[in-house]
Amino acid sequence: MAVADDLDRASDSQWDWVAEQTRAYLASGGTDGHENDGVRKLVLVTTGRSSGRPRRTCLIYGTSGNDFVVVASKGGSDDDPDWFKNLAADPRVGVQVGSRRVTCRARRATPSERPTLWAQMVDNFPLYADYALQTDREIPVVVLSPEG
Repeated sequence: MAVADDLDRASDSQWDWVAEQTRAYLASGGTDGHENDGVRKLVLVTTGRSSGRPRRTCLIYGTSGNDFVVVASKGGSDDDPDWFKNLAADPRVGVQVGSRRVTCRARRATPSERPTLWAQMVDNFPLYADYALQTDREIPVVVLSPEG
């Protein structure tokens, strides 16, 4: 069960550029990398479904009320990203947004809310529309709701 305190001890993404981005974000206290060219990013820590250890990655996000919204695109791959697969085993996650750290509960967007959230995320990062054309899977939209 990942919580906000796991952000500092989690393993980084296997993708070097994502790992570097994540480390810079955290090292700066969230001031470096939170927003670039209008695209906002957060750091997500999940619990590895096999290892049971915390894993972190940097993701583009939007908001819906008090919730954060992320997209499990994996660049249009036919396979879901590992962080998304981890959520099925344990939906409790840690999140850093700028300098704020919170523990959240993750869930897949419902069929009724997905179209609006997907459109918002495509507006935030238009490449998501291209990614959707590269795969037969419906790219998951994930809602992260802060606890407490």
